[in-house]
Amino acid sequence: MGDKLIIIMPAYNESECIAEVVREWHEAAVMAGPESRLAVFNDGSKDNTLSILTELKKELPQLEVVDKKNSGHGATCIYGYRWALSNGADWIFQTDSDGQTNPKEFPEFWERRRQHTVLMGRRPHRKDGFSRVIVSRGLCLVIRMIYGVTIIDSNVPFRLMRRDVLERNLDKVPKESFLCNVMLSIVLFHEKEDVVFYPISFQPRNGGESFINIKSIARIAKKTVRDCVQLKKTLGKETRQI
Repeated sequence: MGDKLIIIMPAYNESECIAEVVREWHEAAVMAGPESRLAVFNDGSKDNTLSILTELKKELPQLEVVDKKNSGHGATCIYGYRWALSNGADWIFQTDSDGQTNPKEFPEFWERRRQHTVLMGRRPHRKDGFSRVIVSRGLCLVIRMIYGVTIIDSNVPFRLMRRDVLERNLDKVPKESFLCNVMLSIVLFHEKEDVVFYPISFQPRNGGESFINIKSIARIAKKTVRDCVQLKKTLGKETRQI
């Protein structure tokens, strides 16, 4: 098993903070070795996020910039995972571009990569608003009701996965899922992969856009329940076929 790391980072209208965030996370890629990369996926931004990334590419040798049509955060994560696998990643790490996660906490995850095949953060003290806390707790409740398991932080944007684990589980995530990372977490637990959680800090957004508000919570809940029920049916069919 090699040590080529590819950090997957979706970005949409993050011009206010993208330069600082990318520079900080680029250091994590450098720390992991010369073959490792920070891959930022511009998800059809309408501001100047792409032009900033293009300029950063000139000064940061391990930065990759991928421009794509807008498809939403979850779908962009899935796109990024496939990109990482096709570009020879041994380890895939996903985080966001809004400055809420702390790259200084990544080296501890990287040092523990031989102990587990999937390492995920958990956010015991979120500082990004009460509405997001409600969404997070609601996700945990929905998953427990439908699957009978407790996933501490199913949508956390701080996850390190070994290549073979992602390869054998990624296609099980429904392509039309609203919260793709949540569905991936469910699949990993269903398949009894070696998943472990470690506490991380989580700060308020450093600029950019957030679509979560009180009015959107009901819509998110409805779509998530639908996706969870559909995924359970799909996984059930696969189990019976085996």
